[in-house]
Amino acid sequence: MAAPVLSHLDPDMVAILDDVRARLRSIFRADDKAFAFAVSGTGTSGMEAAVSNVTKPGSRALVVVTGYFGERLVQMLERYGASVSRVDVEWGRACDPSLVERALAREGADIVAMVHGETSTGVVNPAADICAIAARRGALTIVDAVTSLAAQPVEAARWGADVIYSCTQKGLGAPSGLAPIVFSDRARQARAAGGSALGRSFYLDLALLEDFWVRRKYHHTISAPLVYALREALVAIDEEGLEARWERHRLNHLAFAAGLEEMGLRLLPPPAERLWPLNTVVVPEGVEEAAVRRQLLQQYNIEIGAGLGPLAGRIWRIGLMGSGSTTANLSLLLTAIHALLPRPVHPLH
Repeated sequence: MAAPVLSHLDPDMVAILDDVRARLRSIFRADDKAFAFAVSGTGTSGMEAAVSNVTKPGSRALVVVTGYFGERLVQMLERYGASVSRVDVEWGRACDPSLVERALAREGADIVAMVHGETSTGVVNPAADICAIAARRGALTIVDAVTSLAAQPVEAARWGADVIYSCTQKGLGAPSGLAPIVFSDRARQARAAGGSALGRSFYLDLALLEDFWVRRKYHHTISAPLVYALREALVAIDEEGLEARWERHRLNHLAFAAGLEEMGLRLLPPPAERLWPLNTVVVPEGVEEAAVRRQLLQQYNIEIGAGLGPLAGRIWRIGLMGSGSTTANLSLLLTAIHALLPRPVHPLH
């Protein structure tokens, strides 16, 4: 990131952007017709780019809501004029695809949106199954892979997903500030056919962004240092191997869950529904969760997250992702938790 800053249309920068596009398409496991790039902004800008380019006033959207970021998808779709229906699932559980099947049979939808890795609950949703159901019903799909990309299998082409977005600071291991995203050929055709009814955002307009990334037309001044960082992170993933990276996250997640169990602690979701890079630990009875977070930061230089929404005060959200998902970090984390909690502990149910 300390390298000299290149202009957004400098020939050397253009070559870097082309390399980033190719590497992102590979990381998303998208096909050759998909358009992969990075939106200037955090993961929320990726969410808005996804929504704004496939939604028009009157669009019928079905949203799978399993936590805080599913709720955010609802709010964003409504802001862009969609008529939104919901499949509400208990926070801490994954969605049963049959619920989506029944909702679509009952109401139909133009768009089905879901969060693959729900950051607020530590749940991974069955995106492949939901995308397949939506495709059979003729609906476009939006998938939030903010916490799962490069840390848990994300397979855009195999799932048949139409738009998938993420962020740079989690599984990819780069600084925040860019939002990788991929649009399928079907989504691009739908956007082109929608004309002025779609793309109400100028800054996030897919056609204008494709003009910039592919045809070198000025749209905005992208941050050269953030692009350098993203490219370096993608190179590191290629060197490690994507499948090996998934396996590293899986094994460290399992080791963390086993270590917690030895201490009498548990994770919120059932084992089959757990997100590998983001672990939600149930706070034991009688423990002040904020005090533990404060002590972890002050005594061990470890920062963890609090619960959101109905899970506030009930869980800790602990990331083991990207370059931070290591056995050394895992060992320190378990040691610190063990030292700070009273013995014995009694998890809440």
